[in-house]
Amino acid sequence: MLRLFLMLLVVGLLAAALIGFHLFKGHILKQVTAGIQSQQATVSTTSAVLQPWQPTLTGVGSLRASTGADLSLETSGVVDEIDFESGRDVKQGTVLLRLRPNDDPAKLAQLQATASLDEITYKRDLQQLAAQGVAQSTVDTDVGNLKAARAQVAAQQALMNEKVVRAPFSGRLGVRQVDVGQYLAAGTTVVTLQALDPMLLDFYLPQQVRGQISVGQTASVSVDAYPGKTFTGTVTSMNSKVDTSSRMLQIRASFANPDGALLPGMFATASVASGAEQSLVTIPQTAVTYNPYGSLVYVVHERKDAQGRPQASVRQQFVTTGGTRGDQVSILKGLKAGDVVVTAGQLKLHNDALVQIDNSVKLPNDAAPVPQDH
Repeated sequence: MLRLFLMLLVVGLLAAALIGFHLFKGHILKQVTAGIQSQQATVSTTSAVLQPWQPTLTGVGSLRASTGADLSLETSGVVDEIDFESGRDVKQGTVLLRLRPNDDPAKLAQLQATASLDEITYKRDLQQLAAQGVAQSTVDTDVGNLKAARAQVAAQQALMNEKVVRAPFSGRLGVRQVDVGQYLAAGTTVVTLQALDPMLLDFYLPQQVRGQISVGQTASVSVDAYPGKTFTGTVTSMNSKVDTSSRMLQIRASFANPDGALLPGMFATASVASGAEQSLVTIPQTAVTYNPYGSLVYVVHERKDAQGRPQASVRQQFVTTGGTRGDQVSILKGLKAGDVVVTAGQLKLHNDALVQIDNSVKLPNDAAPVPQDH
């Protein structure tokens, strides 16, 4: 009887252990499943799209006036008169500044009087020569004296002109740098003068694109001062040599600037259309991860779990990138239109990682973004 009781007890304990094991196994599976779900990375995604794409060559440089100069004097002296206001437009030949003349006008009058007397003497002796009243040598001397006197008048006039600053060309003045009564040494800058229409931009492109650009091509320029605005111009010239240190080719473009919006010295970005328009697959630049092995994206695809339920996962896909524009980059190889790629959260991913998609925040994907002030 005791033996039977012990056997029944053992069987009961084994049954209880088996039931407990199955219950524990279910609990563990639930915990593992919950852990896997909690390890899914949250990412943002977008679809690759096929868009028209105009290949462009882009370079940066500084704007300069078509003609510009820092105006100064050839001689020293005290400022006697200022005939301009800062920032005004002036015509070529306009008098801007005069130095104190001192006794220069009196010297000029004296030399002019001497020249007039020499001219009278020459004309009188010329008449006398016709009547054989004087020798030819006398007239020759009169001619020499008259030429010398006139040369002295011209020299004195040139000396006086050196004390006057005139606008050498039409343009816009800068900020006045001198005051009345100030002593100026020769070469001191009085004011800058810039011809603002048209404006020139010197920018640089790699030597390998030499065959893709030529004089007469349309160019566009943008500057930080006018976000979203583009100025259109024309490539006017190219340097006759490539810079040996940078292997870059200097390009010059001209842009109409009738309202004077562009100013010399502004940093600018130039774009020149190169080749025919194409249709290319595009994605946001944030979707591309760069590493020593190449450029890759994470492509989202669907797979089934053990219970047959759909799950989103990612796979690494190496791509060949092309040009960029705004927030976008073109893909030459590795993606097709409609592929869903990860645009944010890549640092948490690996091949075949499970993901949760959250597109509640829209990431930038604009071909021509306009900077916003915050």
